[in-house]
Amino acid sequence: MTLDDINNLDFNNLGSAPTAIKIILALLLGIAVLAGGYFLHTEEQITILDKAVSKEADLKSTYEGLAAKAANLELYQVQMKEMKAAFEVMLRQLPKKAEVEELLVDISQAGLAVGLEFDLFKPGVGDDSEFSNLPIEMRVTGKYHEFGEFVSAAAALPRIVTLHNASISSGSKLGDDLTMSLTAKIYHYKEAEGNE
Repeated sequence: MTLDDINNLDFNNLGSAPTAIKIILALLLGIAVLAGGYFLHTEEQITILDKAVSKEADLKSTYEGLAAKAANLELYQVQMKEMKAAFEVMLRQLPKKAEVEELLVDISQAGLAVGLEFDLFKPGVGDDSEFSNLPIEMRVTGKYHEFGEFVSAAAALPRIVTLHNASISSGSKLGDDLTMSLTAKIYHYKEAEGNE
């Protein structure tokens, strides 16, 4: 095969072309058909396959997570019952709205019982959240150890009472009683009020 054979090639009569040119043209045609098939059909299928493999991995991961949860379902149900029971116990420690006045008396009695004098006992206005709290501003006069006994007595009350912003100041003379200012908060659960 020479350059003249290629230049004198008659495309209308390729059957009379030399065998080497026929082989080259057949190879080029085969390559063109394969490339066209790849770009027109196979490439799209490979993309679809890659997406399916990725989705399979995601679904497998989701399945494994759900299978682990399903395997522990009984344990979760037991744990949920325990949490509900513990929550009910805690809710019973919160006073109902009607019990708040009684708790105010209990707090003042706890202070008086240890020897404190109340200079201020002013219940405030509660907030409107789910776990409402009623602040009580207090100023008491007494000895340091009496303050400790009062805090212990407030903590031992059967209902939840928290003490905040406590500050202790001394009198003007040595040996004078101390003054403690603090805010007590009584919490109650709004939903429990409907059951009164």
